[in-house]
Amino acid sequence: MNPHAAVSVRQSRWVPAAALLLAMTTSCTGSASGNGAAAAFKPGAAGVGDRLFPALGNGGYDVAHYGLTLDYVPETNRLKGTAVITARATQDLSRFNLDLSGLRVRRATVQGATARYTREKDELQVTPAKPVEEGDTFRTVVTYDGTPRTIEDDDGSLEGWIETDDGSTALGQPAGSMTWFPGNHHPSDKATYDITVTVPKDADGDPYDVVSNGELTTEEDNGETVTRHWRTEEPMAGYLAQLAVGYFEVHKGRTDDDLPVYVAVDPDESENAADVKELVPEIVGWASDRFGPYPFSSTGAVVDHVPELGYALETQTKPYFDEAPDETLLVHELAHQWFGNSVTPRQWKDIWLSEGMATYAEWLWEEERGGRKTDEIFEDFYDGKDSESEGIWAFPPADPPSAARVSDPPVYGRGAMVVHKVREAVGDGTFFDILRTWTRQHRHGNADTGQFIALCEGKSGKDLTNLFDVWLFDKKKP
Repeated sequence: MNPHAAVSVRQSRWVPAAALLLAMTTSCTGSASGNGAAAAFKPGAAGVGDRLFPALGNGGYDVAHYGLTLDYVPETNRLKGTAVITARATQDLSRFNLDLSGLRVRRATVQGATARYTREKDELQVTPAKPVEEGDTFRTVVTYDGTPRTIEDDDGSLEGWIETDDGSTALGQPAGSMTWFPGNHHPSDKATYDITVTVPKDADGDPYDVVSNGELTTEEDNGETVTRHWRTEEPMAGYLAQLAVGYFEVHKGRTDDDLPVYVAVDPDESENAADVKELVPEIVGWASDRFGPYPFSSTGAVVDHVPELGYALETQTKPYFDEAPDETLLVHELAHQWFGNSVTPRQWKDIWLSEGMATYAEWLWEEERGGRKTDEIFEDFYDGKDSESEGIWAFPPADPPSAARVSDPPVYGRGAMVVHKVREAVGDGTFFDILRTWTRQHRHGNADTGQFIALCEGKSGKDLTNLFDVWLFDKKKP
């Protein structure tokens, strides 16, 4: 996202589709065996214990795959959905929670049997007909409908389901994805996705476009409606799931490494965004040379026309822009594909690892395009001369004081300064080795601040305690 020692929680596993099918055919829903085992079954926690977002996510299971089938009518802003959630129990489960904001649940099943459910605020509590044993893979199906809501965050920004002038967009950082599908919406639980959306044709017989993460696998004309199926085969955190419905000019191409590129541009932004389709593959190639191989099977961008939104977001494989972006913003959101999307923060307080890295990518790009050198940018931030430097000393980057401050300037600007100080301390060769090792070791997983510090010290052979204490953790300006 760009507005201009860590506590570990469980790490989700990437389960390939073939393994999922095998697990579904070989595992079963557990039940008490009559020998006192019933006492072992307990409810999964409501929330994973994130300090900044204590109610976000859920305990007791690990989602492997979401299959979302949606019918959406832009004219009435009505959504009908069926979510098929394949998960593995991490404890003996008597019941479990899903995050869901708004919308009306019509039915829920677990392993094909009708399940009881209750609602409390943004929690959907599901009680299966039979409890689920630890280690079992189980499938939950939730049918729901209604008018998806827009969330106003503590910092005043909007997320969730947002209506646009020609359709809608769904944005999920930090919690907005729960407004359009039920799930485990904490970054620590990543999963693969199939998103199938049916939309009507307009009065002129033209279909609305639907753009989402991953690759478009099928497109069907049903007469009065059109159905598009998008698939994401690499794990994705819920806040990175995205759906854009409207009218777009679509540009397809390939990078020099033969990676598919899909750029969708709102016609109102066509002139100002004319260079995006060339810049995306250029930036991806540039970043791959510095940060390691691109971690996904496609890339691209969505350039919408919602200037009042006020921010861009690093939605996986296709970053979302509310209007035509400049080069720097494109670099920032595409750098997130490595830092934030593939290597995802374990908890929200680790977000500086994403935003600081993406901001530093901007610095590298500026220097290599003939602008200020990274040393000069660092000094401009330190002295308050850079336009993005205001407020960077408000709190330590690794310790946002509240959910309302999680996207504040210290996370970005001072976070990038931490990265630069590491580079100064270890030298360029070791520094870029650290970045490439980081993206390789934690590819498609989660990582935290403690792991990053350990890697920096391990690769450099230096004690960097003072560096991180001063620049990352200290409340004062160094």
